[in-house]
Amino acid sequence: MRSDKRKIFGLAISLFLLFTGLFFLIGATPLPEKNVPNTSDWMTGLPREPIHLKAWPNGKKVAVCFVLYVEEWGLGQGPTFRQDMVERKPDFVNESFRQYAINYGIVRVGRLFNEQEIPLSIALNALFPKKHTSVWKTFRSLVPKAPIIAHGMNNSTDMLPLDRGQKEQEVYIRKTLDLIEKETGVRPHGWSSPSVYANADTFAAATAEGITYSLDGMDSDILSCLITKSGPLVLIPYPTVTVDMGQYFQRLQQASDIERLWIDYVTELVQEAESQATDVAIVVAIGIHPFVVGTPDGAAALRRVIQNFKQQKQVWVTDVQAVLDAAVPEKH
Repeated sequence: MRSDKRKIFGLAISLFLLFTGLFFLIGATPLPEKNVPNTSDWMTGLPREPIHLKAWPNGKKVAVCFVLYVEEWGLGQGPTFRQDMVERKPDFVNESFRQYAINYGIVRVGRLFNEQEIPLSIALNALFPKKHTSVWKTFRSLVPKAPIIAHGMNNSTDMLPLDRGQKEQEVYIRKTLDLIEKETGVRPHGWSSPSVYANADTFAAATAEGITYSLDGMDSDILSCLITKSGPLVLIPYPTVTVDMGQYFQRLQQASDIERLWIDYVTELVQEAESQATDVAIVVAIGIHPFVVGTPDGAAALRRVIQNFKQQKQVWVTDVQAVLDAAVPEKH
């Protein structure tokens, strides 16, 4: 069913491009929808158009996708909890912090979403399932339907070859997709660059390898479509400020602080929608990591956020694939 929907979506995007081209040929410019810019992408210079949706299923105005980042860092790599101990050999404290997130945090988050019966999306480093087989199997059994977003090979030493051109990035992305498919049985259609580190070539390289959507767009409240030379790429908003890692490690916010931020962020989007400050359906992908929400206090804060969102009538807590399925024009 989802495969058929993706085909329909691809056809709709193709028709969109055809008619947009005709507008330009005759000297007319399509009028942008209210409060939605119609422009080229500031990073790539490529055409980027908003995807106009009035509402999500059941008339909801704000879609929220929690994306858990399941990452392989490697010994001596990864987030640092105690900066004053990084020169120690071995750095037992920081390695323990990172190992706890793998051994306990990832599964704890899986249990929470399973218990709350709400969708989760997974951004997966390709090297993780084989390196941490038991953790992966247990976690996947808790969220078996969660869509998998390719997140590179690992998050430290094997990332995108940004200085070697588009073709080399295509090879890297293909390698990532092949390994994830081998280890999980799923070939992802989504991409999130490891360590949020991409460049203009990444988007075209991704579409060349069959990627249809990306979380590398961090500057919007709505879906948009980037027109690369390899094909269209849907950008699902992944705002910088809602990612728990940056708030926790760089701004020194605790889980309870991030809880308040997430609730305020989404509640204000709902307020704007209800006051008709915007007439376009909004979506936000919230990046979560086991270092932050995989601890007992982090999971408790995330539980309260989920319960708050469940009670908000205009909020649709969903996953990235459901957002894409709902964006098929023929369904509206």
